Amino acid sequence: MEEFISEDSGVQDVGPQINGLVVQLLERVSVLLVRVRQKVLEIAVLICVILLLFWVALFLYGSFYYSFMPTANFITPVHFFYSRTDCPSPHHPMCSFPVANVSLLKNGKHQVMTYGQPYQITLQLDMPESPANQELGMFLVKIAPYSKAGQIVDVSTRSAMLHYRSALLQALDTVVFSPMLLTGASEQKQSIIVELYSEFKDDSYKPIVGAAIEIHSQNIQIYRAHLYIFAHFTGIRYLLYNFPLISALIGVMSNFTFLSLISILSFLQFNLGSRRIPRKTDIQQEEFNEPDDLDDQAEPQDEGNAPGEPHTVSKQSQLLK
Repeated sequence: MEEFISEDSGVQDVGPQINGLVVQLLERVSVLLVRVRQKVLEIAVLICVILLLFWVALFLYGSFYYSFMPTANFITPVHFFYSRTDCPSPHHPMCSFPVANVSLLKNGKHQVMTYGQPYQITLQLDMPESPANQELGMFLVKIAPYSKAGQIVDVSTRSAMLHYRSALLQALDTVVFSPMLLTGASEQKQSIIVELYSEFKDDSYKPIVGAAIEIHSQNIQIYRAHLYIFAHFTGIRYLLYNFPLISALIGVMSNFTFLSLISILSFLQFNLGSRRIPRKTDIQQEEFNEPDDLDDQAEPQDEGNAPGEPHTVSKQSQLLK
């Protein structure tokens, strides 16, 4: 019987210990879960802040690139027409030179050229190798840019002609490329590129909105024509245009670093300010409690006296005694 009683008492003693261990284990697990939750929340907030700073840095770089970089190139077709066809002589049905009016506005609203930026303006003429063009020889191409008020800003005239090709070379070219010529995949033509301006700069007082192009030849034959405007970039614009990926990486990372530095300094200043405020309140509470302590120290000295009776009265009574 005593053995059973001792075993029951041992089991009763172990039970509370196990319960205590289980409670401690549960408390530690709950604390650990709370810490893990806090860490996960902090990491999520940190990731969101980093993504926000990255998108802001990307937006700033894109805004800078869009506002700082002008139009790199502009291509527009050129359609020639004859201003006069009422010729007095029947042998010359065309009395005027081929003329074209080209608009230099994007979508009819925005200017193509930026003030102070040099541009190269060229005209490409696709001309057939016909006997008329071969006998034409040298001809002149004239361009006259004009402002919104219709005032001519500048005039440029350049000469051009077909490249010389002998009859034997033309025959060999025809034989070799005859399959492509028969199927229409190729044409017997030459592309003549006329450089009208090597470095043209737009004037801010007279911005250009269009240009008049005139070819000084009545018998010229043209398949099609295009006007090309290329910008000559220098300095930062040259780097941004020729190395776009490297420039974008450097620009975005610079903005991201600057924004991160500002965010870290703001966070540190907020934490330091929040720590200083409780200290100031504690000092004010201590200063406010000091008079109460002095009153408490003065009260035991006045316990033997009646209220409103000075200390001298108590001393005189003692001397009389």
